[in-house]
Amino acid sequence: MKLSHYFFLLCFQFGFSQELTLEKANHLATLPIKCLQQEYPNKLGQLLQDSTELQSPKALHPAFYGCFDWHSSVHGHWSLVYLLKKFPDLAKKEEIISKLHTNLSKENIQKEIDYVSKAHEKSFERTYGWTWLLKLQLELETSSEPFAKELAGNLKPLSDLIIQRYIEFLPKLLYPVRAGTHSNTAFGLNFAWDYAVYSKNVALQKSIKENAIRLFEKDRECPLNWEPSGTDFLSPCLEEIGTMQRILPKAEFLKWLKDFSKPLFDKKFNWDVARVSDRTDGHLVHLDGLNFSRAWNLYYLINQYPKEFSHLKALADHHLDFSLPSVVDGNYEGEHWLASFALRAYEEKR
Repeated sequence: MKLSHYFFLLCFQFGFSQELTLEKANHLATLPIKCLQQEYPNKLGQLLQDSTELQSPKALHPAFYGCFDWHSSVHGHWSLVYLLKKFPDLAKKEEIISKLHTNLSKENIQKEIDYVSKAHEKSFERTYGWTWLLKLQLELETSSEPFAKELAGNLKPLSDLIIQRYIEFLPKLLYPVRAGTHSNTAFGLNFAWDYAVYSKNVALQKSIKENAIRLFEKDRECPLNWEPSGTDFLSPCLEEIGTMQRILPKAEFLKWLKDFSKPLFDKKFNWDVARVSDRTDGHLVHLDGLNFSRAWNLYYLINQYPKEFSHLKALADHHLDFSLPSVVDGNYEGEHWLASFALRAYEEKR
C-alpha cells in the first residue's frame, strides 16, 4: 500500500467522521473523478433485440458509461456537483467541470434519451437509476455555480422523461418491492419526491403520495431484526420510513411510525452495524453502503423530529464511522460507488 494511501486511510479511520473538511472532500472527489470516464470494467443492464444493439458502453451511454454501471455513474456525477457546491475551492475544480461538460452535453443526453425511449427499455434502471437521476437534476438546479445552469438545462429533457415514466409506472405497481437492493420501491420514491417538491411538479407529487399511501399505509411492525440480508445496501424498513416521513404530516406520520417501528422511539434502541467479510466481492461490499444509507435515514428522521429521535444520533454516527475506511481501501468494487453513499450520509449529518 502506498504511504499516501495509508495516510488517508488513517485519516478516515480516526478523523473523517467528525467533519467533512475541504481536505477530505478533495480526497473523496478523486474517486468519481477517476471513474467518471473509465469505460471498463462495465456492467450493462441491456436487453438485446438484435445484434445491431451490441455496442460499447460509451456508444450506448455517452453520458453515463463510467463507474462500472449506469446508476453508479449518475450518482458519481451527483457527488461531484454536490462537492463543488459545498466546497467552491475544491481541488481539480476545472478538471471536474470539464468532465461534467463533456459527459452532460446536449448531444450525449439526447443519446441517453434515445436509449431509454426504446420500447423494450421502458424498465431500464427502474427505479434506482431514475431516482438518482432526479437527485442529480436537483443538485444542478440548486447550485449557484455558473456551469450548473447549462448542465441542468441539458439534463432536463431526460429527467422529464423519467418523471413521465414514474407517473405511468407507479399505478401499475400493485405490490411494493421490499428488497435491500436496487429495486427497493421506497428508495426509488424518495429522491423523486424531493425533486418533485423543489420543482413544484404537482403531478409527480400526487402520483408518489397516492401510490406510497396505497402501498405502505397499512404496514405494521417492520422486522428490523431481519436486516440485513446478505447483500443489502439499503434498509427496507428505514427507506419506507423515509418515504412516509416525506408525504405525511407530523401527527399522521408519528402515529404510523409507532405502528410500523415502535423500537425507534426507545431511548436505548441499538442496532448492530453491518459487517463485510470480503471487500473485494462486489456484492458483499454492499453492506458498507447499508451502513451509510441507515445513517442518512436516521439523520433525516432526527433533523425533522429532534424531540422524538435525537437519541438516535449516536447510532447514526456509529454506522457512518464504521464504514468510512472502506471508501478509500483501494478496492474498485466499493470505490466506484461508496463515496456517493458516504456523501449522501454527510448531506443529512448537520
